[in-house]
Amino acid sequence: MAYEAEYKQKLVSAEEAAKVVNSGDAVAYGFFNGKPIAFDRALAARHEELSEVIIITAVTTPPVPEVAQKPDSFIYVDLQYSKLTRLLKLGPNSVYYCPVLYHMSPKIFRGHIGVSPRVTAARVCPMDEHGWFNLGPQNSETRVKLAVAEKTVVEVSDKLPVCLGGAEEAIHISEVDYIIDGRAEEGPFNAPEAEPSPEDKAIAGHILKHIVDGATVQLGIGGMPSAVGKLIADSDLKNLGGHTEMFVPSYVDMIESGRMNGAMKEFDRYRVAYTFAIGSQRMYDFMHNNPGLASYNVEYTNDPRRIGAMKNFISICNIVEADLFNQVNAESTGYHQISGNGGLWDFVLGSQWSEGGKSFLCMTSTRKDSKGNVISRIVPTFKPGSVVTVPRQMVDYIVTEYGAARMPGMPTWMRAEGMINIAHPDFREDLIKEAEKMGIWRQSNKRL
Repeated sequence: MAYEAEYKQKLVSAEEAAKVVNSGDAVAYGFFNGKPIAFDRALAARHEELSEVIIITAVTTPPVPEVAQKPDSFIYVDLQYSKLTRLLKLGPNSVYYCPVLYHMSPKIFRGHIGVSPRVTAARVCPMDEHGWFNLGPQNSETRVKLAVAEKTVVEVSDKLPVCLGGAEEAIHISEVDYIIDGRAEEGPFNAPEAEPSPEDKAIAGHILKHIVDGATVQLGIGGMPSAVGKLIADSDLKNLGGHTEMFVPSYVDMIESGRMNGAMKEFDRYRVAYTFAIGSQRMYDFMHNNPGLASYNVEYTNDPRRIGAMKNFISICNIVEADLFNQVNAESTGYHQISGNGGLWDFVLGSQWSEGGKSFLCMTSTRKDSKGNVISRIVPTFKPGSVVTVPRQMVDYIVTEYGAARMPGMPTWMRAEGMINIAHPDFREDLIKEAEKMGIWRQSNKRL
């Protein structure tokens, strides 16, 4: 191997690599499955000699990061909250959310805007014969973070799938300062495939009627997107394309069924473009060296202009709640952060710029609180602290198991009626009364 000597020269223990971090530094971890494990453990072991070290990451996956459990020394910043991040926040941990338009994150790192990393550490695939380390199923903004950091650390894992580009899916050994052998560590997070609920299946059915032959589909994770994927796989749709932020197991179903072949895409024809992936081992095995998939940086996949350049683009995303003004909250409950906005904004806007494109913001009509009480996800107004992720001017369709309501061009009273139409029947009368108090209900509105 031409680069064997350089590899041996840069190969160090995790403990040795972690010594490069000083108090007050910002350290960027690889996002998603790119989070370093051995390096994280070694860095956390130095907690007594370090202070005010900022860790920048996104969508924290198992194993639990050691640094997040040392709040006196490390400040843990997650750009896209996960369930594990929420659990960490409940403890005595220094955990914070960082709002960002996902497609802008490379520009932010490149311009040293906000918190700029001095050190970047990321998990990668083993080096190939040409000296390249593939980034695995997390392209995102990784290449930029590695480029702008003063010191670059890669932790090699032989359990990550090699994910073909695309663009910016690998880093060359000449740009790496330290190499850690991480082959003894666990593989990518094997997320269980969510089983769709009856409500998920009903929501998927409302969406499916809007998908036409040749459409390009974006899905997120969870039971509802899984239901959409299964319905598409069992449908008679033809020549669908895939272009997404997150590659999920539903894409495997749609591709293997022959429904999604990318034959009519305007670009990346015959390939599904994505920027990161979290899912089952079945999905990771499918991704490994698969030329039908293309790993791209998030500036490419999530740019609303690029999304808008594809005809009949269908964006399907989950949300937390919506109010009668048509504002959408996809990330918090009051002051409690429960998720990140991710690329939601990118795809909501881009899909509506697409000729024939549509955006679907989806939720079940109700949820249960911590005491088991059933609560409507359609509310008169948000409670204090709840975040407006998507303003009402940008909303296209909102979907529950009771239907899909389209909002563009509607005055406030029509929007309120549309929302109440898709609310759970048990809450509709109360919502009408609240709409009347808010001055967004007309006597001519039909009774529901």
